[in-house]
Amino acid sequence: MTGRRRVGVIGLGMAATPHAQSLLDLADRVEVAGCFSPSAERRAAFAARFGLPAVDRAEAILDDPTVSAVLLLTPPDTHADLVARCAAAGKHVLLEKPLDATPAGCRAVVESMERAGLTLGVMLQHRFRAAAERLAELLRTGALGRPLSASVVVRWWRDDAYYAQPGRGMKARDGGGVLLTQAIHTLDLYVSLLGLPREVAAFANTSGLRPIDTEDVVCAALRYDGGLLATVDATTAAYPGYPERIEIAGTAGSALLTGDRLEVQLRSGETVQAGETAGTLGGGADPMAFSNAHHRAVLADFLDALDHGTQPRVSGREALKVHRLIEAILKSSESGAVTAVPEG
Repeated sequence: MTGRRRVGVIGLGMAATPHAQSLLDLADRVEVAGCFSPSAERRAAFAARFGLPAVDRAEAILDDPTVSAVLLLTPPDTHADLVARCAAAGKHVLLEKPLDATPAGCRAVVESMERAGLTLGVMLQHRFRAAAERLAELLRTGALGRPLSASVVVRWWRDDAYYAQPGRGMKARDGGGVLLTQAIHTLDLYVSLLGLPREVAAFANTSGLRPIDTEDVVCAALRYDGGLLATVDATTAAYPGYPERIEIAGTAGSALLTGDRLEVQLRSGETVQAGETAGTLGGGADPMAFSNAHHRAVLADFLDALDHGTQPRVSGREALKVHRLIEAILKSSESGAVTAVPEG
């Protein structure tokens, strides 16, 4: 495709800011036809801040034959219905995580786009961090040897103001708590590096620190075919909030990924360092304390996929993997039993 691709944006909440900045950064590749929120006040504020056109009906985007793709940034419980509407309208979709609020909805989102022969990309941007890509390369080339042990640690803090938005942290709107809403980014990156385990044993609690009905404290053990064992430690109750970490110990060395800072020590004596200063990225204390650089990379990758007829790096089918892990962790906690990770 030559020229700029016309897109629309549906959903103008907190998550829209890095998307809008990325659209402006890539103005040579993409033209925004319209941005919609059911709130007139939110539409006006968004248009004034970013200089992007607002529309007062979603249909103004969905019914416009010149719009080929939609950035869908609405709450999780709306995703299955809105993606189905986009599919019916022949629009490709770049979807803000998660796929949906329920496991069935997640699968419906992916399947509706696949049936329509349309492209679905998902905003799971941690895979695009420089240090994460360097770690993926080290694992791919076998530099760490065979992975033996791993851990995922997401010890974040969310204050009362964060949960003051109606529906935030509630199953009815979000579908899940720290796993589906916050730790999903780090868990997705972890799964992209080491794959899905065979089974999990987990515990999840709601701390009572805030008026929510989803989990905000989780620990889990993961067992893989081949012997790898791993743990997950995730919470939004760790004041004041810390950078997320992935640690991997292999037969040839160990890696520590903290935010976008990678430190590797190999048994050969070689060391590898990559990425930003530890703690400069991530949302440990502030959900918006990051640049839009990795959102921009996901958007550029999505546009590349549309232009070349390929799949984006985080397609809908690829994003289902982390949802399957989260589903198994929560099922294990509910049942009190070791739980197999469901098939795709």
